[in-house]
Amino acid sequence: MDLSVFQFDLPEQLIALRPAEPQDSARLLVVHGDGRLEDAGVRDLPRYLSAGDVMVFNDTRVLPAALKGVRPARDAVGQDVACDVNLTERVDAHTWRALARPGRRLKVGDTILFAEGFSADITGRPKGGEIELRFSRGGADLTAALDAHGAMPLPPYIARRRPADAKDRDTYQTGFAGEDAASVAAPTAGLHFTPRLLAEVDAAGIRQERVRLHVGLGTFKPLEAEQLAANRLHEEWRRLTPEVAARLNAARSDGHRVVPVGTTAMRTLESCVDTEGVLQPATGPTDIFLKPGDAVRATDALVTNFHLPGSSLFMLVCALMGTDVMQAAYAHAIANEYRFYSYGDACLLLP
Repeated sequence: MDLSVFQFDLPEQLIALRPAEPQDSARLLVVHGDGRLEDAGVRDLPRYLSAGDVMVFNDTRVLPAALKGVRPARDAVGQDVACDVNLTERVDAHTWRALARPGRRLKVGDTILFAEGFSADITGRPKGGEIELRFSRGGADLTAALDAHGAMPLPPYIARRRPADAKDRDTYQTGFAGEDAASVAAPTAGLHFTPRLLAEVDAAGIRQERVRLHVGLGTFKPLEAEQLAANRLHEEWRRLTPEVAARLNAARSDGHRVVPVGTTAMRTLESCVDTEGVLQPATGPTDIFLKPGDAVRATDALVTNFHLPGSSLFMLVCALMGTDVMQAAYAHAIANEYRFYSYGDACLLLP
């Protein structure tokens, strides 16, 4: 596969560092399967859908997964080392994988102190440059400690330009997030959906369903050659319940559209659909990788933000719409100064 066809040049000033205010005032680029483009706003979404259509939201909750700590000196002549830790994947109630800086100064057996009574031991070094941390607290106590001492894990293209702050606690979390805080990135298409917009969706007769996919660091990682060769991405935990699967199957049987909100909701559905287009309930990991040429069986339209060039997410939208259509849509968005990435504007893709 020629990855160059998924590249494009994005002016840095179009990377959104904050969301629109209010968040449902973002712009919306409507992309039709025949290549037609319409400039609209996120609050126009209900008029492009029909009563009986179903919007599917990912209700995962983002953990304040960015921590600052200190690795104490190993001996009397050594020095303390300040550390930045970003959690990437939960292993068990006490243990997470993480990225840490400065990684070369951290060894298995070291302890990192985050706050009084809150620390973690480095217990391993999995491949990929991560470390494994076993925290002094577990379960709900660990969640509470992270909430007290962590910051929202803004994606690198924002974090390089400004630190996370108290405002991100609200703006980088969907209003419908569930109880299990295990994501290290937000399902960002859902950030546009304020109570006002959700009420307008309801008033239009458009139904809502929830799935869950815990978003991992792989969302931001560049594609690797071995992933392309294996046709698989990083694993992420997802859940589609029997009840939701049954309602979605019934809606499609009745001629209505299933419209995931965000690529994580779409990946959840596409990882749970059989070759006949019937959704099957599932709970557990998925490493599905959708790219042009792959069958899209469970998605009739998609609400999503604008994605990074050369990323698996841009390849996913090309799988749904066609690469030429999406390259033309992104060229239009850049020329018309749409705001890109997690805090940016949205697309409605109508194959």
